[in-house]
Amino acid sequence: MGLGAARNPEPILAQSPMNPQPRPLKERLPAYAVHALTASGAAFALLSLIAAFQGDPAEAFFWLGVALIADGLDGPLARKINIAERVPAVNGETLDLVVDFTTYVFVPAAILIASGLAPFPLLVFLGCVIVASAAVYFADTRMKTEDNWFAGFPAVWNLVVFYLLIFPLPPVIMAALVIVTAVAQAFPVVFVHPIRVKAFRPLTIVMLVVWAVAACFAIFDDLNPGAITQAALLVALVYFVGLGILRRPKSAK
Repeated sequence: MGLGAARNPEPILAQSPMNPQPRPLKERLPAYAVHALTASGAAFALLSLIAAFQGDPAEAFFWLGVALIADGLDGPLARKINIAERVPAVNGETLDLVVDFTTYVFVPAAILIASGLAPFPLLVFLGCVIVASAAVYFADTRMKTEDNWFAGFPAVWNLVVFYLLIFPLPPVIMAALVIVTAVAQAFPVVFVHPIRVKAFRPLTIVMLVVWAVAACFAIFDDLNPGAITQAALLVALVYFVGLGILRRPKSAK
């Protein structure tokens, strides 16, 4: 019996609930394609990092914008094809978190350090505050409320750094803003998810489009946009932050 099991263990493993038989390749390929789309965000993050340390923050945010588009597409595609059933060995949520931390936190912190907006030691300190605080936030299981609002500042440091580059602040004020925002990741406040939150969804999507168009103009203007683009960015910022202020969270952290 021992020799027979050693010669041909596959049938036993294949019947185990922990080792289901793999789907046919034609069913797995679409799932691998979606995982590749998610993983591409890490490649775009690397291109962004290279641009940042070559002194081109506009190009850096261009690549982060491409990564943002990939991040917006992979979720709906994954749900549509039931990706977890097709390739159960690859955890899409873990992959998504790894890429999100890279594109939303790590690379933006590096862009800030390379920006020259303040003395280099201060920028390094702020970069460390960003990545360390966000790492804890990403591990928090209370990141979302039951109705899909973000609990606490949702660690979108790419947006924070983007605004800091377009609207530079004195170093002391900038440092205070970054620290308060980092602490706000644990605050009992909420921030809207622009797609999944049902309340005000049509208006929120319109404002998301307004922000996206304005952000594109800002990038193509080397992060030195005109007054109309700046106004659109500020209006969008007030809207998205204001929704969270007006809505009290159902449960505090």
